Amino acid sequence: MAWNWEQADWPHFTYDKMALDPLESEFLLRSGEFLGVFRHVGPDDRDQIRIDLISEEALKTSEIEGEYLNRASLQSSLRQQLGLGGENRRIPPAERGIAQMMADVYLHFANPLSHRTLYAWHKMVMSGERRIGTIGNYRQHADAMQIVSNRMDKPKVHFEAPPSLRVKAEMDAFAIWFNDTSPKGKTPLPALTRAGIAHLYFESIHPFEDGNGRIGRALCEKALAQNLGEPSLIALAYTIERRRKAYYDHLEASNKNNAITDWLIYFASTILEAQRVTLARVEFSVAKAKFYEHHRGQFNERQEKAVARMFREGIDGFKGGLSAENYIAITQASRATATRDLQDLVAKGALTKTGELRHTRYTLNIRDDRA
Repeated sequence: MAWNWEQADWPHFTYDKMALDPLESEFLLRSGEFLGVFRHVGPDDRDQIRIDLISEEALKTSEIEGEYLNRASLQSSLRQQLGLGGENRRIPPAERGIAQMMADVYLHFANPLSHRTLYAWHKMVMSGERRIGTIGNYRQHADAMQIVSNRMDKPKVHFEAPPSLRVKAEMDAFAIWFNDTSPKGKTPLPALTRAGIAHLYFESIHPFEDGNGRIGRALCEKALAQNLGEPSLIALAYTIERRRKAYYDHLEASNKNNAITDWLIYFASTILEAQRVTLARVEFSVAKAKFYEHHRGQFNERQEKAVARMFREGIDGFKGGLSAENYIAITQASRATATRDLQDLVAKGALTKTGELRHTRYTLNIRDDRA
């Protein structure tokens, strides 16, 4: 069977608009909920939430491609990029580059898409990379651009992109389509539909030697932000990375023809899940601020360290809850001291306790109902 770009109707994608309408409505509703919660966050906490969300996206969009970055370096670079200060430290090229791209998406989402923007993003994403021939431009090699798995002697080709000679013309058409379908364009599309088509369309062209996945997901963030009229802060890469195989399976299932309803429903559902994750993380941050305000001055140094470590686990928390052994490992306390500290934290309402004896576990008490 021919690939989608080899067919006569390329790139005129068809889909069932009515199947997507309820998802589009839910997206707009949840966007309003997020803004409502975010407005209740103080300026300093708001900046930290932005850094946390954007850095997590940068980490996860890289992890999807098998690249694991340093969170502290990434956050420091993001702070500098967003004008929020930051430590005077040496930032490795990979962390600096992805931070630059994420900050550019955040700060300049409203700008039309251009080849110059995509070239700049590619230079950022490939910062420090020495294995590929063309950086900051579309691929130019004569070899076929294929997505392949399995052994070298028995390769499985999941997709083959258009030859390099076609890429510039394909990207000319893509940029026109992207700008025309924006809210102020000639043929605007709803947010989820536009983001889903943009990602599949871009990945089908696969215009760069490497970095297409990261740039393709950045394009989704740009599209969503343009439709919302402000940066989305949606945990898209975070959500995709948790179900990476499903993501690749749906992409592969959608590269044989240009009827893409199933892909759009999958991708829209993924964005909605990402919205729920983002809202939960913002609510978690609000609850964290209230928790520390409520318990200010109540903890000893060991308890402070353990509580801070628990909060660093984020909304998922310690798998199965914090155990006494976890507490001892974090604080280097004796077992007797750990028992007293944990009992004290429960008595003060900072932790809740479940189970007995060796099955005892502790979780943060961050119900968002304190005055």
